[in-house]
Amino acid sequence: MTGLALLGFGLYGSANASEPDLSGGWHRVWSDDFSGPAGTPPSSSDWIIDSGTSYPGGPAHWGTGEVETYTWNTGNLQQDGQGNLVITPIKLWDGRWTSARIETRRSDFQPPAGGKLRIEARIQQPDVTGEAAQGYWPAFWALGASVRDNPRNWPSGGEFDVMENVNGLNKVFGTLHCGIDPGGPCNETSGLGASQACPNSACAGNFHTYSFEWDRSTGPQQLRWYVDGVLYHTVTSDQLDAATWNAATNHGDFILLNLAMGGSFPNQLSNGLAATPASGTVSGAPMKVDYVSVSSATG
Repeated sequence: MTGLALLGFGLYGSANASEPDLSGGWHRVWSDDFSGPAGTPPSSSDWIIDSGTSYPGGPAHWGTGEVETYTWNTGNLQQDGQGNLVITPIKLWDGRWTSARIETRRSDFQPPAGGKLRIEARIQQPDVTGEAAQGYWPAFWALGASVRDNPRNWPSGGEFDVMENVNGLNKVFGTLHCGIDPGGPCNETSGLGASQACPNSACAGNFHTYSFEWDRSTGPQQLRWYVDGVLYHTVTSDQLDAATWNAATNHGDFILLNLAMGGSFPNQLSNGLAATPASGTVSGAPMKVDYVSVSSATG
């Protein structure tokens, strides 16, 4: 662990953590602690609730092959009255799945010139593992603003996956997507990624803090991924050509939270299953989000 991994992080692992520590020159840009009444959706002034199986004009199944339909229903999406957002996938009587996906209305999150940006959330991944977890795909991530305007701008417009997990594995995956698909400098559709076991307690069923930092104060610029303050992945601007880097990073971004079911990523790590979710996959294991915070610092 480097010294950078110790700066500005709050408490980890407890049931009710405080907002992130903003020492070390960090300043809050935006946050949501989901403190609304039980059974209510997240704030409509801060969040857009996606619905269906694609963006208008975008690729089917959100471009990933996931099988659920996103809804506004409180069974799939609600605040729990205890300071958490709860996203729950549900298998219907006819075998179809529903779940939820939200994204920030703001799409201008980026570091100040010569400064840093941190995107962070404290999340409990679904408390399910093994056969029962096949197809579960919780995620906390950010997309370039141009992708909202035109979904076909992926992956050139950039994607920062702060936290992904599939099939209940004891891992967090952090990834940069960029360039062209397939192939290109970011090796799409895989992206430039790494994974890390959650420190001190399993990822599934426990709260951990997942953070991403975009640092313009260094030369070369850096993108850094953390879990509970542990740095586990770094991508630097000199790993890509300048045009690809600028297209992926030199703009504002919006933040997303969702819990997909099935699709290309869980299928790849499904231990030989033809597709996920499978017959043994359980319905109703939620992802809980304590807070989402965006902070910045000068160089």
